[in-house]
Amino acid sequence: MAIIPQIEIFNLIKDEDLGSLKDLKMILENLPDEEIMRVLERKRGNGRDDYPVRPMWNSMIAAVYFKHTGPASLIEELKRNAQLRYICGFRGYETIKNPKTGDIIETRPKCPKDYNYTRFLGNLLEEQELVNQMFDTCVDKLMELLPDFGQTLAIDGKAIQSYATKENKNQKEDGRRDTDANKGVKTYNGINEDGTAWEKVVSWFGYKLHLVVDANYELPVAFTVTKASRAEIPEAKDIISTTAKKHPELMDRCEYLLADRGLDDTEFITELWDDHGIKPIIDMRNMWGVKDEVRMFEGRHNIIGYDNFGTIYCYDPVEG
Repeated sequence: MAIIPQIEIFNLIKDEDLGSLKDLKMILENLPDEEIMRVLERKRGNGRDDYPVRPMWNSMIAAVYFKHTGPASLIEELKRNAQLRYICGFRGYETIKNPKTGDIIETRPKCPKDYNYTRFLGNLLEEQELVNQMFDTCVDKLMELLPDFGQTLAIDGKAIQSYATKENKNQKEDGRRDTDANKGVKTYNGINEDGTAWEKVVSWFGYKLHLVVDANYELPVAFTVTKASRAEIPEAKDIISTTAKKHPELMDRCEYLLADRGLDDTEFITELWDDHGIKPIIDMRNMWGVKDEVRMFEGRHNIIGYDNFGTIYCYDPVEG
């Protein structure tokens, strides 16, 4: 964990009185984040340390856990919630004075400002590889604690909308515009009960999360974030290949991979079985575009035909 010195006062608070903060405390205590903390502290060096690295990091984990959408709501929560401040490691109060008279207007908890989080996040983004290593360490630890972790995996993609709505002509990276996002399009189609085809096209501007999880424990195993236009099948191949290199024991454990029909690809299915011994459980696409169509099967005296999903229709030549 990002250890906070002199947190003894927090020990006086019973876990049962913490509510959802108890889970946050457990997360902070078990994250293998020490290497990241040391790197960020070396970056800061002898500069101003009004808000140390470790409380800043802990509060960002809290922001993710409590689903804050930005620094503003997190800061308001820190100001309001003394227990959260102590868990994260923020201490002390600051006084606000009248600039003309010097009189104290108010005393309030000392909490980071928006720009403090902007700078901290900028430094953290430069250490993405360390964040990935922390994630992989957690996966390895789960494999030690859960002998069946990874036996059944599931993979899917998720659209992530950018705050921007379209590509900006000015691609200068100055923190004021999204220079990485692009447009993604996903098509859904099928066959109605009456046999007619339907199609729905969804588009967004932003990114795509490609996620592999343990289907039983609902815990992540691997992930990538790409531009929205990145196709799911080639990314799925890459993420499975990378996972096999990082966690070979996990792939040896894996018996099944679940996916929707967007990943119904012959090459991907073949690689799963031939290279990794994983049985793919993937919904099949109707490549014929017609519901319940049966085609004749030539050259077999007792086989009538077959459909798009491989069902074979036969008749008994004795019983008819």
